[in-house]
Amino acid sequence: MAGRLIALASLKGGCGKSTLSLNLAAGLAQDSTVGLVDADPQGALCHWADWSGGQGLPEVLAGGDDPLEAIAQAALRYRWVVVDCPPSLDMIITRRILERVDTVLIPVLPSPLDLWASAETAEAVREARRTNPDLRAWLLINQVEPSSALSRAMAQALASLDLPTLSHVVRRRAAYRLAAVEGGSVYQLGARGYEAVRELNEVIKEVLQT
Repeated sequence: MAGRLIALASLKGGCGKSTLSLNLAAGLAQDSTVGLVDADPQGALCHWADWSGGQGLPEVLAGGDDPLEAIAQAALRYRWVVVDCPPSLDMIITRRILERVDTVLIPVLPSPLDLWASAETAEAVREARRTNPDLRAWLLINQVEPSSALSRAMAQALASLDLPTLSHVVRRRAAYRLAAVEGGSVYQLGARGYEAVRELNEVIKEVLQT
């Protein structure tokens, strides 16, 4: 495949996976061509793109009945391909996607319970590496409150998953909700999205340079 493939996967709902997928794809699109594959049967990103009319967003491709084929086709057209993986109800599809991509980011909410609930996703990564040994994987702490800090329980939960955690986090910001309401990404909000853009760029830089 010609493009580099980055999947966002979590078998736990409500972690902000689709929002991160779209905004990270928008960040990568600042410097290169990007395709965004909506492999989630709920089709949140396709609805998002319809709402925006496609203005200012990377092209969103529906995964349909065969998301692996959509990913393969996107990789031939774009330098980067970002994949929003299905939730736990489609575990088999998620595992097959992890066997094909170069990198997977696992969004987790900043609480020990949510981290422990992500153990199944971490196990899916370990299984995918049997056929995709070069798969790179990180936990990405999402929706962090500005004044919060990682507790001892959080540190223990992170260690129990046996996957590295990105040093940069994504905070809970109104800009992400505002961008969704307006049908775009935080990169289209101007000054209103400055801090969100800054932190996403840090995440992208860390992933690409590590």
